[in-house]
Amino acid sequence: MPPLERLVVLVEDDLGMREALTKVLNASGFRALPFSSAEALLEVSDTADAACFVLDIRLPGLSGFELFRRLKAAGSTAPAIFITAQDDDAGRDLAKRLGAASYLAKPFSGRALLQAIDAALALPVVP
Repeated sequence: MPPLERLVVLVEDDLGMREALTKVLNASGFRALPFSSAEALLEVSDTADAACFVLDIRLPGLSGFELFRRLKAAGSTAPAIFITAQDDDAGRDLAKRLGAASYLAKPFSGRALLQAIDAALALPVVP
């Protein structure tokens, strides 16, 4: 069980999926901070408290990949888990090159997401 209130920033454009993942995270002791787009997250000036990012790859506007690049360029060292409904080798390869902690193809279970987050939080911080 994770320490209470570890912040997981979730960016998912599908409302139903965003709500479901937020419930899973909150019920598991995390504090979920959900956003519907990369731009909505970037409007928030400080994500320094984020323990982990869960980013949908295909978003309206900026992709989850581009969002992660920008977060890293801004100094974030929090790991990212990429999620996608359009699983393909190119996406998996790019996620790996960007240093993703994990890559999950939809549909995935809440348990799979929580295991990916636990593994990501156990990784050493890489600037």
